Amino acid sequence: MPLFINRDQLFAHQVHLLEHKLRSKEERILELETENAILHLRLAECLGKLRRDHEKETKALKHHLQQRNAQKITQSALAKLLSEVQAVKQDLSELFAVYLSFSTELEEQSKQLLDKVQQASCSLKGDRGDEVQDLQAVVSALERSLEDERERCRAERQRRKELHNTLVELRGNIRVHCRVRPVLPFDHVPSSTPGSWPALSEEVVSTVSDDTVMVNCIKTGMPVHNKMYEFERVHGPEESQDAVFEEVKPLLTSLLDGYNVCIMAYGQTGSGKTHTMMGSQLLEEHSGGQQGAQPGAEQGIIPKAAAELFRMISEKPADSHTVEVSVMEVYNNEVLDLLAKDAQGNPVEQRCDVITTSNGASQVIALKYQPVRDASEVMQILNRVLKLRAHCPTLVHPDSSRSHLIVTLTISSKSPNALALARRLQSAKKDMQLAAQKEWWSPRCRRANLAARKSSEDHFFASTASSPSRSPSHSPCPSPRPSVSQALFKTKLQLVDLAGSESVGMSGVSGAALWEVSCINRSLSALSDVLGALAEQRPHVPYRNSKLTHLLQDAIGGDAKLLVMLCVSPTQRYVTESLQSLGFGTRARQVQKELPRRKGNPLKVK
Repeated sequence: MPLFINRDQLFAHQVHLLEHKLRSKEERILELETENAILHLRLAECLGKLRRDHEKETKALKHHLQQRNAQKITQSALAKLLSEVQAVKQDLSELFAVYLSFSTELEEQSKQLLDKVQQASCSLKGDRGDEVQDLQAVVSALERSLEDERERCRAERQRRKELHNTLVELRGNIRVHCRVRPVLPFDHVPSSTPGSWPALSEEVVSTVSDDTVMVNCIKTGMPVHNKMYEFERVHGPEESQDAVFEEVKPLLTSLLDGYNVCIMAYGQTGSGKTHTMMGSQLLEEHSGGQQGAQPGAEQGIIPKAAAELFRMISEKPADSHTVEVSVMEVYNNEVLDLLAKDAQGNPVEQRCDVITTSNGASQVIALKYQPVRDASEVMQILNRVLKLRAHCPTLVHPDSSRSHLIVTLTISSKSPNALALARRLQSAKKDMQLAAQKEWWSPRCRRANLAARKSSEDHFFASTASSPSRSPSHSPCPSPRPSVSQALFKTKLQLVDLAGSESVGMSGVSGAALWEVSCINRSLSALSDVLGALAEQRPHVPYRNSKLTHLLQDAIGGDAKLLVMLCVSPTQRYVTESLQSLGFGTRARQVQKELPRRKGNPLKVK
C-alpha cells in the first residue's frame, strides 16, 4: 500500500524547525549584544584609567620640572654666594696685606720715635722737656693706632672664618682640620751621610696662619719650593688639646638636633693621631681604668666629647636621652667587636660582618652595645678595650697601632626637638620616594604590591625604635600606629682613630707585621679612592673595596657631619708621608655630600 505524506504536516514541521533556528539565532544575537556591552564597559574603564594615568604622568612631569627649576635656583644662589665669599676673601687678603705693611711701618716709626725719646731724655734738659712729652704722646698715639688696626684685622679674620664655615655648611663639604705636632726626641736621628743637606730632623712643615700650612720641599741641588695647603682650621705645635677640642665642640651640638657626626683622625704612624683622639696618658692607665687620674689638659677628643655630650644631656629633661657605646677595630680587613665576651664574661675575639640594608645604610651584624650613664663609664670601657687593640713596635714608633679603632656613641632621644623631627620627616619622605621608584605595576601583582607596601611600612615602624644606625622616619600615609614623635630617635657619634700609613722600608717590619702594614695601606688607599670618586661625582663609589670604607659608608657619603683631623709630622724625615696626608685632606675638602642632583639619581654602590 503506497505511503502518502501530508503536505501540510511537512510544511508545519519545516516551519517549526525554522522557528527553532530563529529562536537560537535571536538568543545568540542577545548573547553577542551582551558581550558587546560588556566590552564597551571594559573599553570605557580602560580609557578612564588611561586618562587618569596620563593626568598623573602630567602632574609628575610638572612636579619634576618644578623641582628642576628649584634646583637651578638653588644652584644659582649657591654660585652667587660662592662668588660673594670669594670677593670677600679677596678683599680680606688685600686688607691683610695693607695691615702687614702698615703694621711694619708703624713698628719702625715707633722704634725710631722711642730712640729719639731716649736720646732726648739723656741729652736735653730744661725747656726741651715739653718736646720730649710731645714725642711721647705721638708714640702713645701710634701704639694705640697699631692696636686698633690689629683688632680690626682680628675681627675681619673672624668674619672671614664665619663666612667660610657657612659656605661649607651650605655646600655640604667635609670639614678638614690639620694639626702639626711638635718636634719630638725620636725625630733627631743621625743622617746616613754626615754633612748632607737637608738634615732629616730639620723642621719643614709649619703653620702660616690659623687656616694655612706650608711645606718646604727641599731637594739637594734644587731651589727651595714652598707648597701651601688651606683647610678649615690649622693647629700649630704650640696649641693645646683644649684648643683643638674647642674647634670640634660645635659639631657635638648637632647630635641632639638629629644629625649623625663622625670625627676621624688621619695621618702617618707617629704623627699624633692617638694623642689627639685619646690623650697622652690614657694608654698608661689600663690598670686603674679611672678617668680622674688624667689631667683635663691632656685628654683627647674622645674623653672630652663624651664629657661634653653628657653635659648637654644633663641640661635636657630627665630620662629623655640614653647613650650606648660600641667599640670596633678593623684589623687585617676584618671587623672585630672589642666588647664581645664569652659565657664567663671574659673578652673573646668576635668577627662581625658588615652588610648594606635595603635603604642603603651600612650595618654591623651581632655588634654589642653597652649602655652608659656618664663619661666616666665610657672611659672605663675604653681603658678596658684598648688593651685588646692590636699594637706592634716599629722603627717609626715604639707602640704603633695596627688597626683602625671606631668608637660609636649612639644617642636615643625620647622627646626630640622640632629641628630633629623636621629632619626625620624629610628623611622619611625621601626614603619613601626612593622606594616608590623601585615599584613596578602589573594587573596580576597589584594585590601583592599592596601587601608588600604594607609589610614594608610595618617593618619601618619596627626599625624606627630598634635600629641604632639609621635616622628614624615615618610613613606618609595615615595609620593608627604611634606617631613619629613617640618613637625613639637615634643619632650616632663616631670617633675614628685610623691606623697610620707607613712605608715598609721605613717601618722595618717583617713577617706577620708586614701583612698588617699591607692591609693598613690598602684600606687607607680604598678610603682615598672613595673620596676621589665622591669629589669627581662618579656614578660608582667603591665603598666595598675595604671593610673600613664599607663600615664608614654612612659617615663618608651620607648626611652625617664628617670632620677629618689631619695629623702631620714636621720634620724632613717624614715629608713624603706629610705631603700625602695633606693631599688626602685637600681631596676630602672637594667632596660635596647630599647634592640636590643626587636625590633622583643616587650613586651606585657595588
